[in-house]
Amino acid sequence: MLFRESETIELKEIVVDEIKKEIIAFANSDGGKIFIGVSDDGMVVGVDDPDDVSLQISNMVRDAIKPDVTMFVHYKTIEEDGKKIVVVDIQRGTDRPYYLSKKGMRPEGVYVRQGYSSVPASDTAIRYMIKETDGDRFEAMRSLNQELTFEAAKKEFNLRRVEFGLKQMRTLKMIDCDNLYTNLGLLLSDQCVHTIKVATFQGTDQTVFKDRREFSGSLLRQMNETYDYIDFRNQTRATVEKLVRIDVRDYPVIAVREALLNLLVHRDYSFSASALISIYTDRIEFVSIGGLMPGIDLEDIMLGISVCRNQDLANIFYRLHLIEAYGTGIGKIMNAYDGMSKKPTIEVTKNAFKIMLPNINAKYENNIELIQNKTEKSNHFNTLLNDDEEKTLEYVKEHNFVTRNQVSKLLKVSDSTSTRILQKLVKENFLKQKGAGRNTRYTIINE
Repeated sequence: MLFRESETIELKEIVVDEIKKEIIAFANSDGGKIFIGVSDDGMVVGVDDPDDVSLQISNMVRDAIKPDVTMFVHYKTIEEDGKKIVVVDIQRGTDRPYYLSKKGMRPEGVYVRQGYSSVPASDTAIRYMIKETDGDRFEAMRSLNQELTFEAAKKEFNLRRVEFGLKQMRTLKMIDCDNLYTNLGLLLSDQCVHTIKVATFQGTDQTVFKDRREFSGSLLRQMNETYDYIDFRNQTRATVEKLVRIDVRDYPVIAVREALLNLLVHRDYSFSASALISIYTDRIEFVSIGGLMPGIDLEDIMLGISVCRNQDLANIFYRLHLIEAYGTGIGKIMNAYDGMSKKPTIEVTKNAFKIMLPNINAKYENNIELIQNKTEKSNHFNTLLNDDEEKTLEYVKEHNFVTRNQVSKLLKVSDSTSTRILQKLVKENFLKQKGAGRNTRYTIINE
């Protein structure tokens, strides 16, 4: 028999550590055979104990390769020129990609057959193998990163009195039948690669940034940190009707909550782009990557019909009592604006879904813009306000007036400093002074 290496044949004189790479490459490609006891030039040298060689390779395969590939590896002994050769027959596996457990599902751990050699697979090839064997549903595919931690998830589960351990992770489909983390596990892990970018703008367009943040880590951590960021900027305006004080926030809390949850649960995570939230003076826009699911249009969504892209992720949010049932979120958002002149709007493209929440108190925001326009015309707008002065203006905007003592407490400064701040705001035509002595108050100039 003539022995020669090829795309499906590998020759080895003895058992060496790199045999694991050859087995992985054949299992990830079209299968092949390794002849133990044959040198690279095809000369038969034989092995002394075929059973021991087979057992040695079997142990290596079982301990060093994931997922379990043993059912696709078979051993037999043949004789050639009176010498014994161990033939390791590797079939193409059904759970590709196979990889070295110590290296993980990365190019340095995944090998494929290329010509007469076994070479590291590219990231693209790895993803293709996962898609080919696991199907198209992103959250059910195996995660490329298998070194995951879940500190944020544990904290959230414990907070909501829901058990969280290996058993629960399997039930929730964060771990598959081969004890490998799925992409769902990746999304809830501290190593989640998907992020939410939030930006606050001055005015109603993106001309001037006031602040920007990017939230990363577990989706549950992103959820909490993003909500806190928005909630901090969701101001309360107090109005008085007769003897009753009415506090109204810029955005209904339930609408913000449901829009954020919709962004997290329905996003298409097969895209690497970040989800976007933009805060303007008159609105908040939530832009989720991924359009509507096939067969569903915007009219269906408005009627409460929902086809969830990430069913397993939605199930976890349901178990954590974050969502009640599919299709109720949009209705809650619309109901939160019941009786309001401006309503939320939804825009859909092939690859994006946007919810716009109008600012209920936007009409009061116009006062600041009018002030700025007025001062610009009078050549006073060239003065740049510092943080303390801006905080003072925000306080007046929210409470309709401010006193010197209130500024001192708000900014934790001396009375002389608060007086200086107020006098500057009066000088620059941002505030006007009313009363005298202890009854002195400062209000917004809104003429």
